[in-house]
Amino acid sequence: MRALVTGATGFVGRHLVDALRARGHETIAAGGPDDTSGALPIDLADEQSLHAAFDVSQPDAVFHLAAQAFVPRSIEDPQETYRANVLGTANVLHALRDAQRRFGRSIRLLFVSSAEVYGAQPPEAMPLVETRAANPVNPYAASKAAAEALVLGEARALGVQAIITRAFNHIGPGQNERFVVPSLAAQLAAIASGGEPVLLVGNLQAKRDFLDVRDVALAYVLLAERGTPGETYNVCSGTAVAIRDVLGELIRIAHVAVEVREDPARMRSVDVPVLFGDNTKLRAAVDWTPQYSLHRSLQDVYRQLQMSRT
Repeated sequence: MRALVTGATGFVGRHLVDALRARGHETIAAGGPDDTSGALPIDLADEQSLHAAFDVSQPDAVFHLAAQAFVPRSIEDPQETYRANVLGTANVLHALRDAQRRFGRSIRLLFVSSAEVYGAQPPEAMPLVETRAANPVNPYAASKAAAEALVLGEARALGVQAIITRAFNHIGPGQNERFVVPSLAAQLAAIASGGEPVLLVGNLQAKRDFLDVRDVALAYVLLAERGTPGETYNVCSGTAVAIRDVLGELIRIAHVAVEVREDPARMRSVDVPVLFGDNTKLRAAVDWTPQYSLHRSLQDVYRQLQMSRT
């Protein structure tokens, strides 16, 4: 398989490129228009750059990861998120259909959505299955739900060979410190290096479904290889873990004594108390099993951040 990956220089994208190449797939990494990593430059707002990317890569499959994925930023600037995630996806779909016409063959699309589309759900609905109705509670979630609708509409009406993934919280080496786990780990690494032993936190009561990014990346590759077009798949561990318990494990890994303080700036205006999914459909489709424990993931996150401080 010859694969084109948008958002390839991001947190998940880098791991996905590694997973694709490990399985022998020729992979073209595409980054943003200002990317300096050497990746193929694309601009989701510029259809000409997308058409050029398809011409250069000649893909059999496209993994569309490029997005604005930070919930607080989506609340600060919803329009930016809608432009990137909804209109950007529409432009990718248009470029894909045009490439199919010109190449005379189908191109599979794996669209990376998010479990955020489920939003607030009653406890009795857990674990969430793919048929559960979306109920977005922030602009990021709304943008992903809208983009899903675009993808499914073209899959059903225009024959686009599209698969949708809804990944729950994924963690691992290289994640931006804006997100909860690397934020906590980075603060602990600073404390271990002699910093003030005060840890600032947001909502520790929330429970989330954590999965290592390397397991997420492998699921994406397997779905592109063997998933069923027109279907949506949860990518998750199937277990809910409280942020408080994640913090406790990180403190044990760091071996430091800390004072934990709530920081109002780290609280979301709307937060979902519990969110975890059912991965039965994914397991059945591609014989996927997570390889990384939560402890291993947290340990790898902490050690990388600790090394970056030395």
